[in-house]
Amino acid sequence: MNNEKQGKLKRSLSLSHVVFFGLAFMAPGTVFGTYGVAAFESKGMIAAGYIAALFVMLFTAYSYAQLVKAFPSAGAAYTFTQKAINPYLGFLVGWAILLDYMLSPMISSLLLSISLKAYFPAVPMFVWIIIFVIVITTINILGIKFAANFNTYVFLLQMLSFILFVFFALKYLLHGDGGGTSFSILPFYDHNVKFSALAGVIPVLCFTYLGFDAVTALSEETKNPTKTLPKAIYLIPIIGSVIYVIATYLLQIVYPNISSFSDPQSVQYKIFYLIGGMFLKSVFVAMGIVASVTSAIASGSSASRIMYAMGRENILPKKLFGYISPKFHTPVFNILIVGAVALSSMLFNLNFATSLINFGAFFAFIFVNISVITHYFIKNKERSLKGSIKYLVLPLIGAVLIFALWLNLGKFSLVLGGVWLIIGFIYLLKQTKMFKQSPSDVFLDTEA
Repeated sequence: MNNEKQGKLKRSLSLSHVVFFGLAFMAPGTVFGTYGVAAFESKGMIAAGYIAALFVMLFTAYSYAQLVKAFPSAGAAYTFTQKAINPYLGFLVGWAILLDYMLSPMISSLLLSISLKAYFPAVPMFVWIIIFVIVITTINILGIKFAANFNTYVFLLQMLSFILFVFFALKYLLHGDGGGTSFSILPFYDHNVKFSALAGVIPVLCFTYLGFDAVTALSEETKNPTKTLPKAIYLIPIIGSVIYVIATYLLQIVYPNISSFSDPQSVQYKIFYLIGGMFLKSVFVAMGIVASVTSAIASGSSASRIMYAMGRENILPKKLFGYISPKFHTPVFNILIVGAVALSSMLFNLNFATSLINFGAFFAFIFVNISVITHYFIKNKERSLKGSIKYLVLPLIGAVLIFALWLNLGKFSLVLGGVWLIIGFIYLLKQTKMFKQSPSDVFLDTEA
């Protein structure tokens, strides 16, 4: 059965849909959950750390924006590398980025179940995981616009809670027990903090910017994607950064003694209680749960679209991965697979999942930057002074910066990610008969 008889992806997303979808993937509310650890590691220069992370990620965002103009299809980094460099390498990049998108719902389900277990200790964690996976899978199956609208409304709720936090923090600082605490530049610059402390936390903070890349997988469901998506790719990390910097600045000013953190992972709840009592603390517990839902929906949608792109081109079995529901216009089987992977969170821990996510995302980012050079500078010969800056210098800087971060992920991440790549390479080698057959022809013989 061909794709036309099955159904097809439907263009229904506007710029606001895409931006909110990417922001939901980023789940800006998680800035509070990661604050204590990141602030402790950066010796208090957390706001400066987020600005530095934005600087690093904007180079890669630039490359995504250039490539989505040339290749506005659902495969994201997989499609970019496949078409710009080499189809075999494209498969490996797609294989790697699947770690990011497919395991993100697993992390979200773990975080949510851990939070709910603390409030409802009598209910086993696996019950919350199963309920969570059923909800996000159903939302994604019902359609991309439904999912995008759901994420938009929930993201707006997160923003209301953020505004609430800013209000209570300023009230505390200016009129409450803060005693008119003076504002400080220490979260941005502290001469007592060594650069190594700041540099060490940047790779961790860069992970919070994943989201601008995910929306490129929605190219075939976005109205006028060559204009809409580049705008969204820049807006998503910039808006996220504004939230990150304001939130972490106020958190540190309210509670400046970083060295006194007895439990960095939960210090944010102590601060919420300090400035807003049980009310504000409860609001952010609820928002943490909501953020897990929206992030899982966004990452699950992106993963299913990348698998669809690979299935449509026969790189993965087409009958399964290339199927689109004629009723919902969504890759239903792929969404169910993502849900099944998320259920496996009952068997693994956060360290295992996050290590693989970090490896896959940075591996793909490196080749997205290289793809700009290959497509525009080498193949299309955009070699004027302006072209050299746009299509050689900027993406090369992006590739070098991401490569440096990738090398600093640690042995655990590199080993696990390397094993995943080897598995993908062996699969590719076998299916292409030792590279004698094009990846796009992998399953043609079985369908003939």
